Amino acid sequence: MALEIERKFLVLNDSYKQESFSHSHIQQGYICSDRGRTVRVRIRDAQAFLTIKGPSLDGGLSRYEFEKEISLEEGQQLMRLCEPGKIEKIRWLVRSGAHIFEIDEFFGDNEGLVLAEVELHSTGDCVKMPDFIGKEVTGDRRYYNSQLMKHPYKSWV
Repeated sequence: MALEIERKFLVLNDSYKQESFSHSHIQQGYICSDRGRTVRVRIRDAQAFLTIKGPSLDGGLSRYEFEKEISLEEGQQLMRLCEPGKIEKIRWLVRSGAHIFEIDEFFGDNEGLVLAEVELHSTGDCVKMPDFIGKEVTGDRRYYNSQLMKHPYKSWV
């Protein structure tokens, strides 16, 4: 298992689209979305992944993550086993200094929500923030994809 360290932010505007060097369509569902542990199935374009995440160790900044690529057919079959509610989004990738920001533009019941995440090498990493970065929401459970599946953004605004 690897330790995932990331920070999450709201996005102020769509300038990330012009700064992006890549984007992909993502659909994901959860086989298990219990507090402190999730088992996720993700289909990104023509690839599929099975991901297991453990509880956060420090208020949402880091947690253990195991991810394995599986065949697209396996991903489609596992998607049928998922809990009700799916996440659909376009992920945009933007370089900023030594880091890559992943900007998720959500659709469906989460339309209108745009979040940026940046993975860090250590909790003390300095990050050059792009102009489109807004309020930090690291550790705010409402913005976890597993929670957006259960309590979509459209129900809070």
